[in-house]
Amino acid sequence: MTYLQLVNSVLRRLREDEVSSVAQNSYSKLIGEFVNDSKRTVEDAYDWTALRNTLTVTTQSTAFNYTLIGSGNRMKILDVANDTSNFFMQYRTSHWMNNAFLIDDAPTGVPQFYSFNGVDGNGDNGVDLYPKPDGVYQVRFNVVLRTADFTEDDTKVFVPTSPVIQLATALGARERGETGGTSAAELFALADRTLADAIAFDAAQHPEETIWYS
Repeated sequence: MTYLQLVNSVLRRLREDEVSSVAQNSYSKLIGEFVNDSKRTVEDAYDWTALRNTLTVTTQSTAFNYTLIGSGNRMKILDVANDTSNFFMQYRTSHWMNNAFLIDDAPTGVPQFYSFNGVDGNGDNGVDLYPKPDGVYQVRFNVVLRTADFTEDDTKVFVPTSPVIQLATALGARERGETGGTSAAELFALADRTLADAIAFDAAQHPEETIWYS
């Protein structure tokens, strides 16, 4: 479903005319903002299968700092693997890395540890690897990548659309003050139930992530 289709779906529920572009008028722009707010809320609610991706870093000899291109500032790490040496890498704190690089003499070798270190001008995360690579390695960051706010009509949403629509409708109804019989509180409750159902369906694909072991 596209950004424009989401906006029109909300407009219909609010008994408003559909538009040919989100920027067509001030009200459709407002609904577009509510759709973006709702999309962000839904994306943040769970590590959706549709948002899971892999970012790959190719190391160079003795270079320890790299940029995760496309990571943005709403990324969550699932795991990190040294694909060349076939093992999972371990996270270390910034303090640990500072001690390893600034206090001690950092050796070169097979990268085993990682830590985040600032962002670049595009807002992408920087990452430090330790030890300093002694050659070329493929390091795979398996992540959840939340998307940026929609601006183009044809941008597609990847998370379940129903909770996005229901929450945006509730936001629109609360702003306007009436919906012809359904209160904003009821619409928010419906949005919550719809989101919970969507999470339950998606979580069934990763049951190991919802089982707690003592």
